[in-house]
Amino acid sequence: MSRASENPSEPAGNGDDDLAGVPAGDSGSGHPARPSGILVIAIIVALEATALLVAAVWYGSQLLTGAPVLSFWGAVFTLGLLLAFSAWLFAVATFLFRGYRWPRAGALVAQLFTLTIGFPTMTGGYPWAGLAMLLPAVLAIVLLFDKRVIAFASRAGGAPPAL
Repeated sequence: MSRASENPSEPAGNGDDDLAGVPAGDSGSGHPARPSGILVIAIIVALEATALLVAAVWYGSQLLTGAPVLSFWGAVFTLGLLLAFSAWLFAVATFLFRGYRWPRAGALVAQLFTLTIGFPTMTGGYPWAGLAMLLPAVLAIVLLFDKRVIAFASRAGGAPPAL
């Protein structure tokens, strides 16, 4: 059901202020303009989700081809976790790009997990793989605390209209 517009010259909207289609310089309805930091963070998180999805596909193919595992059900559980975390990170990237408040915490936690894996990887003899994890994670953490990103990603997810 549509709400009546405050200004008669404006068309009536359905109450959804979805910012997914708003370009970076035009916010339209009083929301701050989408800063470039949001795009960078969303891309980093989406790439991390893609990496987890690729790892899940590889892990699943190894499981199906009969690679030796200590516990079959433990391996299935690990595969499920990889898929679940990948889906979660895709949701975080999507809703952060739209300007919601809740994905900031998810993006921060994902970057902290990446740091905890990236440091031992870098110091354990794989410096390029470690740097490939550390640099985007540090960049995303710095951008998550940028005041323009915080101002943009402050939309609360309210309930849809009842009628």
